[in-house]
Amino acid sequence: MEKPTTHIALVSVPAFSHQISILEFAKRLIQLHNHTTTTNFHVTCIIPTLTSPTTLYSKPFFDSLPPSIHCIFLPPVNFDDLQNNGDSVENQVQLSTSRAMPLVRDTLTSLVTNIATPGGTVAAAAAATTTSNKVVALIVDAMATEALEFGKELNILSYLYFPCSTMLLSMCLHFSKLDEIVLCEYKDHPQLIEIPGCIPVNGIDLPDSVQDRGSLAYKLFLQRCQQYRGVDGILVNSFLEMEDEATRAISPEKGSGNPPVYPIGPIIQTWPGGPRSSCDCKCLVWLDNQPLNSVLYVSFGSGGTLSQEQINELALGLELSRQKFLWVNLRAPNDRASATYFSGDLVDEPLHFLPVGFLERTKGQGLVMPTWAPQTEILGHSAVGAFLTHCGWNSILESVVKGVPMIAWPLFAEQRTNAALVTHGLKVALRPKSGNCVVVKEEIACLVKGMMEGLEGEEVRRRMKELQKSAACALMEDGSSTSTIYKLAYKWKTLGISF
Repeated sequence: MEKPTTHIALVSVPAFSHQISILEFAKRLIQLHNHTTTTNFHVTCIIPTLTSPTTLYSKPFFDSLPPSIHCIFLPPVNFDDLQNNGDSVENQVQLSTSRAMPLVRDTLTSLVTNIATPGGTVAAAAAATTTSNKVVALIVDAMATEALEFGKELNILSYLYFPCSTMLLSMCLHFSKLDEIVLCEYKDHPQLIEIPGCIPVNGIDLPDSVQDRGSLAYKLFLQRCQQYRGVDGILVNSFLEMEDEATRAISPEKGSGNPPVYPIGPIIQTWPGGPRSSCDCKCLVWLDNQPLNSVLYVSFGSGGTLSQEQINELALGLELSRQKFLWVNLRAPNDRASATYFSGDLVDEPLHFLPVGFLERTKGQGLVMPTWAPQTEILGHSAVGAFLTHCGWNSILESVVKGVPMIAWPLFAEQRTNAALVTHGLKVALRPKSGNCVVVKEEIACLVKGMMEGLEGEEVRRRMKELQKSAACALMEDGSSTSTIYKLAYKWKTLGISF
């Protein structure tokens, strides 16, 4: 007899890092339940797109999804007026997602009713009829909050998927009060900004979206934060053992008026990442020939860019440190830190932007790759001793799970907030003291040597190993995050059976 199916709908945004996170959560939900219980879960993820639904490095991820996860890529809308106007990444994602909402609504309606509604997609109706019409819950990305009202219209539970830290979530839930308390620009605020349950931070370390109070980005951020309070629950990609105080501070039991918060992390990539190539093999073979914990892994993510001046200083600093390094995803210089966030484009010869003679002089010391690399495999390699990272939350969690201490080098979005958490809060990272200025080669060399050889680096490494153990415990069968997912799944299954 075929097992009954409980259907969950997800709504993501046109940002691959967000898509990975919410779909990896779906994979974990299915992994925990579909082979061990009497009810199957089926997940449909609705994804607005900017241009092509998948790119060279994202296609393998979507191809690797289990058959019980179905993705519907909505037709792209013309966003030419958004991509070259200097707006923040968050603003561009928010506005592009908003334009896709009519199609999101039609697609959700077709999933719930098994009918292709006017303007809906045939793919959505097909997906619904081959699984189940018992859509019991809608889970939307934190930047797709407009979709929450569709859950109420369709009489299904509506949840927020928050792919960042609990610290950032606490700031968001507290942001209406911050908006009233802080009267100047946050970067100019003379005192540290207080966040419930978290370390206080400098105003400049708040997300890019709030750094200009008169901007559209600021208004959208404030509006989004206010919408968080109306959901049936918030799933946050963190875990109790890492951010216990922040989780308790925002829980409804504290009289905060917040919805229930469910820490379900660490959710990280469980696929190698990007298309397999000779370059992947090259970097892994190179690591095989390096001593234990001797290599600094350097990556600014799939979209981060540095200025030409900063590329020069970083390269020369790595050389000056005399420490081994693996530098991947090197991109053409750009004064906008998020210049390639959407396109992911690589120039043919980005290595030409390195200082003259650098590659020859460091041939035995390091390896530079201008291409995508299998990050989780690299971080899990015994030769890697530290990670110089842009502090994207996915990268931070991968580093935690693999137990690799970090050098925090935030570029854009919420990355400075993440950097404050890992350096001053968790103390599992070191950070340049130059702030938003160009970090010079001497400071870089000192920082790298301190991490790889110094006493400060040794202490950071010790704390990271402890945090790694806590992450592993959270994911055990009776761990805090696994138990939370089980509780949510039981609630959803019960609703599905009662339909």
